[in-house]
Amino acid sequence: MKRFVVMSLIALGVAIPGAAVLAPYAMAGDAPPKTVFKDKTQRAKLLGKHMLSLQWLQFEKAMYGTATIEDKGGVLYLKGEQINKGKEKGYLKVDGRITEVGKNSFKFNGTIKTSVSHINNGEECVREGDMNFLAKGARKYWRLQEMKSPCSEVTDYVDVYFH
Repeated sequence: MKRFVVMSLIALGVAIPGAAVLAPYAMAGDAPPKTVFKDKTQRAKLLGKHMLSLQWLQFEKAMYGTATIEDKGGVLYLKGEQINKGKEKGYLKVDGRITEVGKNSFKFNGTIKTSVSHINNGEECVREGDMNFLAKGARKYWRLQEMKSPCSEVTDYVDVYFH
């Protein structure tokens, strides 16, 4: 019955939070495809806890959030948050799966939510779907490559740091 209701709502064009990310697997009843490793040496670098940041939340104090990457049945999942309770209130929340891993990059399918008091009137901004993270040169972090905010005229640096 639940599958019928979800499919009916989607057919009617009703928005369901997270549906773009989960719909292909939830409706088919299948588990998501395993994470593809184009560079298997990166697995150890990815698994575990990492610092997480959005630059707008770093100005007041160098306070980082935490992200965790876990392997669940061959699928890597990334989940984390950074919350600033100081003068510039705001947050960064990341939740989804890593679909592919390259030498200095990974592909992410999920949701990234941001809220910064002085951007977009402090309203939450949501990115959803496929995104790319890349570590360039000597950098010690992977940076979201879709940097342009979909909600305002700013550039967001969402970074997941190496161990």
